[in-house]
Amino acid sequence: MKRHIPNAITLLNLLSGCIAVILAVNNDFVAAALFVFLGIFFDFFDGFAARKLKVSSPLGLQLDSLADMVTSGLVPGVIMYKLLLMATGGFETYTEASHWQEHSNWMDTKLEILPLMGLLITLASAYRLAKFNIDEDQQTYFKGLPTPANALLILSLPLIIEFQNSDVINAIILNPWFLIILTLVSCYILNANIKLFALKFKNYGFSDNVMRYVFIILCVVLLIVLQFAAIPLIILLYIGMSVLDNVIPKKQ
Repeated sequence: MKRHIPNAITLLNLLSGCIAVILAVNNDFVAAALFVFLGIFFDFFDGFAARKLKVSSPLGLQLDSLADMVTSGLVPGVIMYKLLLMATGGFETYTEASHWQEHSNWMDTKLEILPLMGLLITLASAYRLAKFNIDEDQQTYFKGLPTPANALLILSLPLIIEFQNSDVINAIILNPWFLIILTLVSCYILNANIKLFALKFKNYGFSDNVMRYVFIILCVVLLIVLQFAAIPLIILLYIGMSVLDNVIPKKQ
């Protein structure tokens, strides 16, 4: 019976992602973000449960990636699509000769072309997850940004717009060039050959986990001070500290 517990938790991750997709499509970004956060929690907890119960299996690994594909791959792609749609004014601005917009009429459905670039994040996430499944080296570290971290980066944007109440920041986020560049950067860092430390503790000794403890403390401080605006900075901090960790000589 206990061997089914981690898989059941993984399915809760998938369910959370499916609900988040529905909410994102209906422009309820805050609720969508909440379900993605919930899905990421289940994503962490299923692996924890599998290790504690000693019931890890190849099936669990594949199921975990399939759930992540929805929660941390499809949802951020849809969110970016929606943000690009907002940034370019939607279909209505096409009639005003906006150079940003093109559209097609497929089976009487008007489809914006440029915002579809947001779905590149979904494709890059799928590629990253497939590589992870066949890479036996990524046990104590990650190659490229993990999909949950990337999902948090993208989902932070509508949350910043909703809660930070800054016209300057909102103008930056809803700038089409900013969103396009962020989409391309997101796709790159998901699959970049950069070693990033994992937040997995073999033990809780400070000397063996200095980088992890410092990172967690800085994350808490940034979140308290900057709230949702801290998330992009935390992702940059994570990448920067990982690069630093790679060049610091390790104790033999």
